[in-house]
Order: sequence, then structure tokens, then C-alpha cells
Amino acid sequence: MTETDYDVAVVGGGPAGLTAALYTTRLGLDTVVVDRGGGRAAMMQDTHNVIGVTEDVSGVEFLRTAREQVQAYGATYHRGFVSAIGDGDDRRFALDADDATFGADRVVLATGFSDAKPDPPLPPTGRGLHYCLHCDAYMFVDESVYVMGHGDSAAYVAMIMLNFTDEVDLLTRGDDPTWGDETDRMLRAHPVDVIHEDVTGVNRGPDGWLESFEFEDGTVREYRGGFPMYGSEYNNDLAADLGCDLNDDGTVVADDHGRTSVDGVYAVGDLVQGHNQIPVAMGQGAKAGIAIHMDLRPFPRSVDDIEAAGPVDADEVPAMSESLRETARAFREAATEAAADD
Repeated sequence: MTETDYDVAVVGGGPAGLTAALYTTRLGLDTVVVDRGGGRAAMMQDTHNVIGVTEDVSGVEFLRTAREQVQAYGATYHRGFVSAIGDGDDRRFALDADDATFGADRVVLATGFSDAKPDPPLPPTGRGLHYCLHCDAYMFVDESVYVMGHGDSAAYVAMIMLNFTDEVDLLTRGDDPTWGDETDRMLRAHPVDVIHEDVTGVNRGPDGWLESFEFEDGTVREYRGGFPMYGSEYNNDLAADLGCDLNDDGTVVADDHGRTSVDGVYAVGDLVQGHNQIPVAMGQGAKAGIAIHMDLRPFPRSVDDIEAAGPVDADEVPAMSESLRETARAFREAATEAAADD
């Protein structure tokens, strides 16, 4: 295998990773996105809370459009799984991705996390099973809602949902509650029904949406949807192998611009602490992209560098690669023609 060199390699093709690639590419850095596919955004039936994107856009459509935009600006998109990141030859890092190896001076980790799912039976994801309270609570105003789980987070989410509806059940599914005494006192003071019997069956309507759960005591309870609260499994193997500091919950320690404890490595999106929201992830990707641009751009040349290398020669500018310049020219020409046609 030969190593293809880039200024920036982004691992993960979700909203955070693609936004980082969008910024680094448009700011003149040769960028590759290595994406294994899937992810939380791809599971969305509808897109919520992304201004300018209508609700009828699915996660698959949203990501496809984003990939096309990034590629149109000149980034390389590679479908593959990055198994290791080590020292590079001509570049600082070398990324092994299935049948390809990529060299890069900066690496952006946008590998996210996976939601821990409860045991079946369950309704379909996005049709009664939902993982984002801030995205989907609006859908359940004045509807009957369940929350699955037996810890503090489940109890808190159940109480939070009382802001949207007066019909909230907390389903422990046969597990003993593990929430603390203070949480228990709060929960008892809120009109949340705690159901301890496990779910034995799921009934769905003609549109595929959840209608009700059957329980082991023979009862049937109607719900429009709800939220499972069983934690997250962070995809932090690459970060750990690189020596990046991790938080106790498995997230990667990163500053406000995505810089990790390892020089040249950035982490964005659901892999770091914060609200797991698409707009937040996009903002993190943008800030990381700008930080990388400021770090790698050759101009302006500092006084120290001028003393060491001399003034900037005319044949050294512009600093962008010829391939990116060619793509930018073609993009501009296409946009001009489209505007003229309108």
C-alpha cells in the first residue's frame, strides 16, 4: 500500500467531522475524510433543531448532502475503517484504513459514540424509540411517554418530560432502581408512574409507530414514544492509542477548539463532553477547522521565520495546492453559470 498525503485527515463522517473537513478544505488545506458509515445522525428518520433544514430531511439525506458539499470544495472522501494511527513517513501521522494508508499533519477524531440499547422487545428507532431528549421532546407534547432505565439519568429524564406532558411512565423493566436517595425523594414528589414489570410485547400502528407495550403482568399501556437511558459507549480506541487524555465517562479531553492533550490531534462532536446535538457538533467542527488553518497556514511569515528563511518570494504564493486551486476555480465558474441561468 502507498501512503497518500494530506494536510488534514478527519476520522468520522458525521456532522462534526464533515464540518471540520468543510472548513479545512475551504481554508486551503488538503483534507481527507475517512468514514466507516453509519452513526447516530444516519439513524435519524427526521432532522430536528438544525436551522435551515426542514423536518422531512432524513439523517441519510442530510449526511449525503454534506458529503457532496465537502467533495465539491475539493476534499477527498474515503469509505473505510481506520484501525490504527501511528507515525507517518513524510507526514506526522499515518492512518491505516482497510486497503489504504493516509499521511496527515493533523488528525481530527470525530468517531462519536453508540447508545447502549435495552433488550428487546422494542419499537423501531425513530418510531417510538428515541435517543435525543432535546431533539424529540417537542414531538411528545401532550402525548403518553415512557422512559426506560433504572439509574439517576432515567429518573431525571422522566421528570424533565413533565415539562411537555402529564403522562410519563418510568419503566425499570424488572431491574432494581439504582438512583440515589435524593433522586428518589425528587421522583416521589413528581407525578411519574414507576413500572417495574418487564416489557413482553410491542404493538405498532399501520405507520410503524409505537402504539403500546405489553407487560409481564398482562397489562397493556399506550405510549406515543419514549427514551431509553442506558448510557453511551464512546468510540475512543484511536484516541486512547494515541495517548489522548480521557475523562472518566470515556469522552476525550479537548479544549474549546478541539485540541487534545496530543499535539496535532483534535476531537470533536459526540466524542467530547457537551450536548450531543448536530448544531453543537457542527460548531465544534468549524472551530477545530479554523484552529487547524491558523496552525498550518504558512502566511503571514513571522519575523523569526523571515530572519531564518528570508522574505516571501512571489513564486511561493498562493500556498494552496494546485488541485485545490483548480477545484476552487471550477466551483466558482459553475456557480457563476448557475447564477446567470437564473
